[in-house]
Amino acid sequence: MKRIFLIVLDSFGIGALPDARDFGDEGANTLSSVAKSPFFKADNLARLGLFHIDGVSFDAQGEPCGAYGRCAEASKGKDTTVGHWEIAGVISAQPMPTFPNGFDKEIIEEFERLTKRGVLCNKPYSGTKVIADYGKEHLETGKLIVYTSADSVFQIAAHEDLVPVNELYHYCEIARKMLVGKNGVGRVIARPFIGEYPNFTRTANRHDFSLEPSARTALDAIKDAGLEVISVGKINDIFASRGISESNPTKSNEDGILKTLEIMNRDFKGICFTNLVDFDMLYGHRNDIDGYAKAIALFDAYLPKIISLLREDDCLIVTADHGCDPGDISTDHTREYIPLMLYGSKIKPQNLGTRDTYADIGATVCELLSVDFKGAGKSLAHKILR
Repeated sequence: MKRIFLIVLDSFGIGALPDARDFGDEGANTLSSVAKSPFFKADNLARLGLFHIDGVSFDAQGEPCGAYGRCAEASKGKDTTVGHWEIAGVISAQPMPTFPNGFDKEIIEEFERLTKRGVLCNKPYSGTKVIADYGKEHLETGKLIVYTSADSVFQIAAHEDLVPVNELYHYCEIARKMLVGKNGVGRVIARPFIGEYPNFTRTANRHDFSLEPSARTALDAIKDAGLEVISVGKINDIFASRGISESNPTKSNEDGILKTLEIMNRDFKGICFTNLVDFDMLYGHRNDIDGYAKAIALFDAYLPKIISLLREDDCLIVTADHGCDPGDISTDHTREYIPLMLYGSKIKPQNLGTRDTYADIGATVCELLSVDFKGAGKSLAHKILR
């Protein structure tokens, strides 16, 4: 293979994992919840095999044109960082630290000392609600809004008129250097917003500052082999720029799809790795079933164009990184299987069953590109190639 296009539908889980109860996610099913919306449309995903995947309880029509299956998560977590690292061949044996009662006093005091700004909130909070509840005080005092969630994140919200975006990024870099070891959260996230009280809105200038992967990834191997690793969306952030040869930030799912289409018209050898975050950020975390369904329908409508640009030596892989069931009682990520759909002129349509780890994806990508990689996971290349 010459080019791999790996697209992550961020949080598009397809059913609870056997250990979901341990994570408070028993019965979670992002696909099932979203499919109840009248706006759900996934005809082209269905042709790739989505509804034929084991455990997906839909009336599957016709024979899929791609190879399809589902992957269990072997890592101890259900967040973006852990999920993507596992896709790239690194299994996280220990969960990243979370702070359900807010960050320790020592952490906040050190952050305040280094930034010379006070802190508001410091507890788990919805990203939209936190600016509604603390935005006015933030503007009046200049204090930064620091909050977390059920995920391993340290989030900093600030109004762009008071704290310019680059200054907010600098504060995030300070936090990232602080938060290591036992306090090593997966991501420090800049959450800039604009507007006047009470009508604050978050902007597209979010930026994630991740830990470096704990081991060598498939992306490292591909780049070291002299091939291209082109990231679209927050992939570059998730891997802390490691193993990436070109980064293309995006402002929305559609922007990410359009940038991927542009890259498909280029001649290169390697992988284009795309994350479409709106499913998770705008809809899953806000329990917006209809919004999630519309986002799936939008991606589905673009799929024929994506497929039309595949060349003879290309492979398209569509997957996810965890669940975020918008029909769940919480607004947190959910511990679910992820779909795995592969398509290309050299890919044999078949049921790949249930894979033990997301890492099979990275192993498969490397073998398809003839890159030697000794990470976790088992390659499916021998099964899927014609």
